Amino acid sequence: MTSKTESTKKRRLSICMVTDFFYPNIGGVESHVYNNSQCLILRGHKVVVVTHQYGNRNGVRYLAGGLKVYYVPAPLIVGQASLPTFFSTFLIFRNIFIREKVQIVHGHQAFSTFCHEAILHARSMGLKTVFTDHSLLGFADASGILLNKLLKFTLSDVGHIICVSHTSKENTVLRAALDPKIVSAIPNAIVAEHFMPKPKGMVLDKDSEKWVTVIVLSRLVYRKGMDLLVVSIPRICKTFKNVRFIIGGEGPKRVDLEQMREKYALQDRVELLGKISASQVRGILIRGDIFLNTSLTEAFCIGIVEAASCGLMVVSTKVGGIPEVLPKHMLEFAKPEEDDIVNALGKTIYKVIARKSKLAEKSKTLVSSNKTLDKPKFKISDKDFADSDSESNDYMSPHSFHNQVKNMYSWHNIAYRTETVYYKVIRIPEPPLIERLRLYYGCGRVAGKLFCMVAVVDFLLCFLFELLFPASEIEVAPEFSIEKYNKVSFLFFFPI
Repeated sequence: MTSKTESTKKRRLSICMVTDFFYPNIGGVESHVYNNSQCLILRGHKVVVVTHQYGNRNGVRYLAGGLKVYYVPAPLIVGQASLPTFFSTFLIFRNIFIREKVQIVHGHQAFSTFCHEAILHARSMGLKTVFTDHSLLGFADASGILLNKLLKFTLSDVGHIICVSHTSKENTVLRAALDPKIVSAIPNAIVAEHFMPKPKGMVLDKDSEKWVTVIVLSRLVYRKGMDLLVVSIPRICKTFKNVRFIIGGEGPKRVDLEQMREKYALQDRVELLGKISASQVRGILIRGDIFLNTSLTEAFCIGIVEAASCGLMVVSTKVGGIPEVLPKHMLEFAKPEEDDIVNALGKTIYKVIARKSKLAEKSKTLVSSNKTLDKPKFKISDKDFADSDSESNDYMSPHSFHNQVKNMYSWHNIAYRTETVYYKVIRIPEPPLIERLRLYYGCGRVAGKLFCMVAVVDFLLCFLFELLFPASEIEVAPEFSIEKYNKVSFLFFFPI
């Protein structure tokens, strides 16, 4: 029994990530899917991603590390979510699953139409499924009620559910009426090496030292608290004459920010960057001292982790899963109210000024002490001087922030925990169709019957497609050789 379990745990899995939200679009879901997939590939598994086309980017693409991405043509409705079609995507999903010998279909984000359809079709084909929820939803508004009912339908027949925080787990369990035993909390992470603090002594612009710079990187939409930001900025700028704002992102609330800037004549203190790419994020963050997040609802907020890794102090609304993300000394909480955000930001501005003066004094002390040192009797490297610097031992310094975040979050750890879920799911016995229908029937007096009809039609389509296009006649995609890829990459960067 033990040897059988060990062999199951060590087997190579073929995983298909499905979501509407993937690169070149920028966001937390996109980052999660990409980085988790890369680390799963490093752990020896095969991973492909299926998403809808982005502009001219369609067909099959290969990303770094051999990550294969299918960009499927599909009409969009709003916010990069594809148009719900129920059955019309079945044939293309079936071809991908068979070509790639998929064993587990992993859907991401409740707002993704592709995710819901892929899980439905995968279950009709007898494949194992996993779902990751990245957002929080309410229970009172019409959109929340409809989406919760759809989520209950999808998750009724899913092997395991992953949430990015414990708050998100509680929310998902309540929304979809799930057994908490099949729901796990696995957070997001960052690649800490991509978010290093500003090097000591580096001056980005000549006036940077006299300013306290507040960074805001977010989609400019209502859910991200842009209305609170619009009313808070003029009050902060009036109280603190040495504070400026740098705002990156696009959205419908940009017009409100531009109007506020014109009304209060803050053109020299509020900079709107517009849409930014992932490669620009670190360069923008190291220009600042404080990162401000005004979200009204948030399951995790990967942005505050990136900011803390770059050495910024964080001010954030205390909503959703944010209190679980960082320790208290790294951020200041505020209620999602104008007065509380202004007060919290004011406190943090004083902390930043104190931290700047403290680090400046330490730097002067270190320089003066180095000038008066006798010539050492043994060789001292630059690394030794850096390690002996007292700033590395100060838990409030930017570099200390980075080291703490680096120890807290790692995609390799997230991939290991996700892999554990996969091995658990792959051992679940396949239930008969009648058991699946029983689960769907429990979704509601009216909705349950509709869901059963959808599941039966999908199952019949699966049977029909097998008659018309047998799986044995579908060409299997060739395996991507990681060994050859690594060898070619090495020769490219280090030619003989």
